[in-house]
Parts: sequence; structure tokens; C-alpha cells
Amino acid sequence: MNTVNIGILAHVDAGKTSLTERLLYSTGVIDRIGRVDDGDTQTDAHELERRRGITIRSAVVSFTVGDTKVNLIDTPGHPDFISEVERALGVLDGVILVISAVEGVQAQTRLLMRTLARIRMPVIIFVNKIDRAGARYGDLLESIRTELAPSLVAMTRVEEPGTRQARALLRRIGEEGFTDELAEVLAEHDDRFLARFLGDGPALTAYDYTDELVRQTGGAWVCPVFFGSAVSGAGIPELTRAVTRFFAGTPGQAGEGLRATVFKIERGWAGEKIAYARVHSGKFRARTAVSFYRRNRQGALTELTGRASAVEVFDEGSATAGRDAVAGDIAKVRGLKGVRIGDQVGTADGLREQHLFASPSLESIVKATAPGATPDLYEALSRLADQDPLINVRKDDSEQEIAVSLYGEVQKEVIKATLAEEYKLDVEFEGTRTICVERPAGTGEAVEEIDRKGRNLFWATVGLRVEPGEVDSGIVFRRSVEVGSLPHAFHKAIEESVRSTLAQGLYGWEVIDIVVTLTHSGFAAPVSAAGDFRKLTPLVLMNALRQAGTRVLEPVNAFEVEVPAENISSVLLNLVECGGTPHTTTARGSTCLVDGVIPARTVQDFEQQLPGLTQGEGTLHTRFHSFQPAPTPAPVRRNSGINALDRKEYMLRVSGRI
Repeated sequence: MNTVNIGILAHVDAGKTSLTERLLYSTGVIDRIGRVDDGDTQTDAHELERRRGITIRSAVVSFTVGDTKVNLIDTPGHPDFISEVERALGVLDGVILVISAVEGVQAQTRLLMRTLARIRMPVIIFVNKIDRAGARYGDLLESIRTELAPSLVAMTRVEEPGTRQARALLRRIGEEGFTDELAEVLAEHDDRFLARFLGDGPALTAYDYTDELVRQTGGAWVCPVFFGSAVSGAGIPELTRAVTRFFAGTPGQAGEGLRATVFKIERGWAGEKIAYARVHSGKFRARTAVSFYRRNRQGALTELTGRASAVEVFDEGSATAGRDAVAGDIAKVRGLKGVRIGDQVGTADGLREQHLFASPSLESIVKATAPGATPDLYEALSRLADQDPLINVRKDDSEQEIAVSLYGEVQKEVIKATLAEEYKLDVEFEGTRTICVERPAGTGEAVEEIDRKGRNLFWATVGLRVEPGEVDSGIVFRRSVEVGSLPHAFHKAIEESVRSTLAQGLYGWEVIDIVVTLTHSGFAAPVSAAGDFRKLTPLVLMNALRQAGTRVLEPVNAFEVEVPAENISSVLLNLVECGGTPHTTTARGSTCLVDGVIPARTVQDFEQQLPGLTQGEGTLHTRFHSFQPAPTPAPVRRNSGINALDRKEYMLRVSGRI
């Protein structure tokens, strides 16, 4: 049996979860369609999801169409949970992008489509809610073509849109207008097809048109568009057949060596980890030792080992069957205690090195209201970080403070509710602040040599030079010393220490876009150890960084705000007062769409004022855009852990005296 893995993506409230329910019902997996408002859907299984009526965690279900098994991942639509979408994209063969026929293309839809186009993911667009009042067809197609997919093909046409009798009818080869429309789109991407269409070669058959459409959809050149309704079922049979036709799956066979990607972690009833993994090749067996690989935030590769105690494969809905997982399967794996989201099992080949979406630009201090509960809170947040690695948890031992990274206020509410329900911890969040970064302002060098009579108490010689790197280059580590001048373990200790130390710069923020060069090295056999280099490197590095100086940069978000035309002047004025820079203003009938950039630190202020400026009709969407110099004086974040900027305190701490 062939297996295809697809995801459903959309702006919030476009009907993703309802579409999943309809697909399960139409393929015979369930005999009753659940409703999001009633909290009885298959994929919103978390109590918080049922209560809020939104998807928070990705969920997996499975159904069969003919001889093809379809594993479907329902992802969140709210931008605060964009990290769930990112993890799903790494394991999919194709995506159904859902758009509301009433609201049309929205800000989150544009963000998702840009990302899908960048990674060349095959996409089918499904326009939902054609039976809702205000549903559109012709002008919406033009909007999709202009804003999302220039090369689209409307595979269905709609009769009586906006009524309960709305129907989606499949367009066929030979139908008036459709053949020429299809040929025009396909010929744009294939000269041989164009030549045959113009009469140079054998005449094109219906099979040729269909085969070329399938090929170009799989290559992410063309985007088929289907219309329908998840509530009434209109257009669903056509969409279901399209999934197995347009998305290339994986035959269920062992093939090469094991390669699987972990995209979700949950906890069992006893608190044990359960990993969800897409198997790309090979076979995932229970009670078999495996290696799994990951990259840390600085890009260094780590290998770990474990033994899967149980492997289950999704089959018909959310049910699982205990058997070996083969290529194409999504497996639930138990027993890998150290596994994390994003790990690749079996091999490091093909391990993704960078995020598709920007990391959170906000953070907040979270405190337990009960005295003495800080250790329990840190443990609970660390477990949540296993399920969402972008919830970066920072602990300041000296102040007993814990900070978490966030995408927005909704995520903060969800974390608070989850801690209360699952861990019985009542917490309070302090005000949200933006996460800044530092970049080197110049060049600096420092060196410390082995000298038992001097300031260097470590059996190690380390010299480092720091200088600005290219924008978005992260941390680049180089050596100007001979590789054989130190044992490999000492070189590795220096590089690892450099990367971990740069998590906090002169102002307490992560240092990015920096080149660090090892200029001096030395050791004394047999007394030198890797620990000497790990402990000395932060002192040398921070001395060099102090000479170079750093600039603090704050995150800037791109924004799109849609408001009634009569309110545009007051909205633009408020945007400027919040530090925003409008770029373009586009009239859309009775509304105006404004885009531009705004400092992340003022987004919440503008968002709170928008309802009053627009009588509650304004909508705002933001996403990370870039970093720009922070206002003076530069914001400072207290350094957590052992601070190498204070040499005396550092030496006392690493020696264990305090």
C-alpha cells in the first residue's frame, strides 16, 4: 500500500479541524462528525483545545482512499503556535491550504504560502465555506492568484455560492474554457508541453493534460484550487481524490537504512515520553537500539543513543497498531528518554539546520504563587519545552527567576492553563518584554597562557579574536592554529564553550553574526584536560568581546492591518506614534490594507488600541522581519548562570568556592 503524509494549514477559523472531521467521515473512519464548538472533534483531544475551540498541538489521524493510506496532520491556525506548523512541514509530502470563501486571503495565509513556496512544498488550496452568506468565487480566485499563487488552476466551479444549496462541480478536460485555461498555465512551465499545444508533435490527450498537471503540482510549480464546504460535504469527494492523485506518497517498504524525523513529543499517563516520528526510509523496530541526532541553537551536532521499547503505527483515525514502522509511516515511539522534537533518528544526513519561521521575539518572567514551588515550576516548564523547543526556558539561580520565550499573549494564557491543569501549579506572568540580540561593533582579541604563578589557574592556553560576521550568519568558529596543535577533544571543548558562552553577551543578550577565531593554543601533557579549556575559554572570549564592544538590536515585525476606510487616518497616526513605518496602503472596497514595519516592543500597545480606533472591525497580523538598533540606553538582561564578565566571581564559582 502507498502512504502519503499531508498537512492541513490555514489562518485561524478557516475550518481546518472541521475539514479533517469531514474527511474522516467521508472515508468511513468515523460515523458522526464532531464540531469544534461542541469540543468533540477527533484531533482537538486536549481539554484546553476543546474549551477554547482552537488547535494548540498538531494531531495525527489516518484514513484510506483506495490503495493509498493518508496520514493527516491537523496544525494550529493561530500565529502564537506557528512552531507547531514548522515541525509538521518537515515530515509532509503535501499541504492542503484552507481559505474561507467569506474572509478570503488573510495575513496568516500569506505567511504560510510564502513559506510553502520557499521550501517548494506541493500545495492544494481548498476554499471552504462556500455555503456561508457572503461566500465568493470569481473575485476570490483573482485574489488568490494575485496574493498567493500566480499559477493556479480552478479545478471546481461553484453554483449558488453563499446559500445552503451551494455546489462545487468538477471541471473536466474538454469543458468550454477549462482546457485552454489549463493549457495556458501548464505551458508556462514546460516548453515541450507548449510545443505540443501549438501543434508541434502528437495532439494532446486528456491523459496528457492530467499527467502534466500532476507533475507540475508535485514540483510546486502549479497550485490546484478546489471549492467546497466541510459542513455540507460539498466538494469533499473531489478533494479526497485529488490528495491521492496530486501528492506523491511513499511505498510501504523497508528500503535503505533508518531515517526518521521526530516532530512531536507528548507525555503518557505515567509521565513517559512518547515521540511521533515520520519514517523516511528503512524500518523502525521496537526493542532495537538507535542513534538520534540534533543540532543545538549554535549549530553544533550531537549524537545520542536509545532503545525504543514500543513502536505503533497510525491506522484508521487516531488508532494505532503495534508493528514495525516502514517508509512513509508515522509512528508513536516509546522508550527514547532523551529524544526531543526535531531529532533525526538513524542518521544525521538531511538533518535540517535552520528554522522556517522566526524564533519567538518575546519573553516573560513566570513565578509560582506557592512558596518553594520554583523547582517544580522549572521542571514543568522543561517538560513543556520538550513538546515545544521554542519555549526557551531560562533560569537565573541567583534571583530564582524563570523566563520563557513566547510568540504572543495567547500562548502565555495557554501555558498558564496547562501548568494549572496538568501540573497543579498556579503561576503569574510578569509583563512581556522583547528579546534583543547583540552584534559585535568591532574587533577584539585576548589570550591567556599557561602560567601557574599568574592569573591563569588552568592548564590551558587559549587566544581568541572576535569580529563582526555577515548578517544572519550566526556564530562562525575558525582556527588560525594548526589542527594538530591540540588533541581533538580540546579543540571541541573550546568550540563548544565559545558557542555556549555567546548565549549571553555584554548586555545579557545572545550574540549573533560573529566570527570567532582561535589564534593561540597550548597544553601541558599529561595534566591538561578538556575541562581546563572549557573553563578558560569564557574568560578569554568575554575579554575579547569587551574590547570589540557590541550593539544591542531589537526585533522589528512586519505588520498587515486591515481597517474600515473611514478609520484609516487615525490608524496611521497611531501606528506612527507606536514607532511603526507604514509602507503601502491598498484600498479594498470599504476597507484599507496597510503594511509596514513596527518595533516588536510596541505591537501589544497598538493591538490594544486598534479595536477602539476601528469600532472593533480592525484586524492585525505581525511576523518577525529583522533586527534594528535598540533605543538608548540599551536594554539590559541580567546574566543568568556563571558570568565570565566578572573574573573574580567567575573564578570563585568554577572552583566551587561559592
